[in-house]
Amino acid sequence: MSDPANLQQVLDRISRTAVSHRRVTFGDIVDTVGSRSFGPILMIVGILLLSPLSGIPGVPTLSGLLILFIAVQILIRDEGFWLPAWIMDRHLPSDKLLKGIRFIEPVADFIDARLHPRLVAVVRGPGSYLVGGVCVIIACAMPLMEIVPFSATAAGFALAVFGLAMISLDGLLALLGLLFTVAIATLIGVNLL
Repeated sequence: MSDPANLQQVLDRISRTAVSHRRVTFGDIVDTVGSRSFGPILMIVGILLLSPLSGIPGVPTLSGLLILFIAVQILIRDEGFWLPAWIMDRHLPSDKLLKGIRFIEPVADFIDARLHPRLVAVVRGPGSYLVGGVCVIIACAMPLMEIVPFSATAAGFALAVFGLAMISLDGLLALLGLLFTVAIATLIGVNLL
């Protein structure tokens, strides 16, 4: 099965998995989108952090560990990625997952219509080190985001943008995500001082 090329394809694959299972594990989602697809996994973690879940104590730190696992594997240019069983076995009810997908679907077509391959070198080959490095920095900062209101949500947005850029091969989107990340990091730094 080929890697998903846009947001709608990712959502369709996850929906099909959710319909056929009562509970969906993170491992089921990885199998569905492909274990070589770093982009969809970053995007999914980003979307989870955009949700109210990011306000639950401990969720940003656990998300940071997951991002760190993925981002380090982007940097070492592994052909696929490995996640520990305790992450892969985490599950959620299919009905809640489908409800979340239905919430996102109306904007998926709008987003997909505006994204296309451009500046591909930013998200493929050596350029992917930039995305991976920024994701490592975000992951390491996640425990600090537990104390700064809404910072985990902003990090989730950046991760979703990076994941979407990797899926659609849109290097311009990745560069915009980088600018957003720098702006948010500056804002957080100023508020902490």
